[in-house]
Amino acid sequence: MTGRQMIRLKPVREGAGITIVAPASFAKQERIDLGVAALRRLGYAPRFAENARSRGPLFFAGTEEQRVADLHAAFSDTESQIVMSLRGGYGSNYVLPGLDLELIGKNPKPFFAYSDLTGVQLRLLDDLALPAFHGPMAAADFYLEDGVHLPSFRAALATEPYSLGPEEGLRALKAGTASGTLYGGCLSILVSLLGTPWEPQTEGKLLFLEDTGAKPYQVDRMLWQLRHSGKLEGVTGIVFGEMLNCASPGMPPEFLDQVIATALDDFDGPIAIGLRSGHVSRQNVTLVFGTHAELNLASHEEPKLRLEWTPTNTKS
Repeated sequence: MTGRQMIRLKPVREGAGITIVAPASFAKQERIDLGVAALRRLGYAPRFAENARSRGPLFFAGTEEQRVADLHAAFSDTESQIVMSLRGGYGSNYVLPGLDLELIGKNPKPFFAYSDLTGVQLRLLDDLALPAFHGPMAAADFYLEDGVHLPSFRAALATEPYSLGPEEGLRALKAGTASGTLYGGCLSILVSLLGTPWEPQTEGKLLFLEDTGAKPYQVDRMLWQLRHSGKLEGVTGIVFGEMLNCASPGMPPEFLDQVIATALDDFDGPIAIGLRSGHVSRQNVTLVFGTHAELNLASHEEPKLRLEWTPTNTKS
């Protein structure tokens, strides 16, 4: 399959306009207010898509048609340089069939999201070569005093290279080095996409996986499914997130490490864990899927993940 060069986005500076969308669930009003205030204090100019503050039907932030329309309007808006999700939750799977890829491809810009939005981000990455900003959301992270890792947020928007290490939670489970196009997202969402037209395209990638509230046996089961569906073939290395609240009552903290090591005992590449991106306890780190990344877990050095805006290829 012929490769397509990743879109090189223009640097975005403080003061940029941000259109806030809610392609999945609605958020608490207090968190919305605090998140928007934090973005303004940082010098950005946030505004809401038409239906972003809708509540319902059910647990959705508006109907399927409203949420799709808001995404299209956000990418088309010439006054905004960033699209940011309000929060995750559930429901963005319903917008996948209705995405106008031609419209979005003509108006590329950073789209900040994670959790339930993994499927939308990866579809835009796989089909348009639009880099995916796996990072803080308005009412999920910015509303917290210590919710956002600003160095990586700013570096990603500026399209500057940056490195992450133990200060961001990164630690080694299996030594080694690897490089490749960074790719991934929420583990349970990746697994839910298997067997659909939007299956993750993981071959040859440096894979990032994170989740929250999944018990160790559930993590094991999802890794088993990824392995036996062929989604770990050709993967150069794996970095796990903080894996917030992914514990078994009464078991030691290192139990999840043991489960992952056992589930991936036949994986050849290096494995790291603990990187605070996505569902985290504090300071959500921005990762840019689609960029070139290098993972160094050499036993004599500090663990390091470096991201660079080197042209990389995706599927056509």
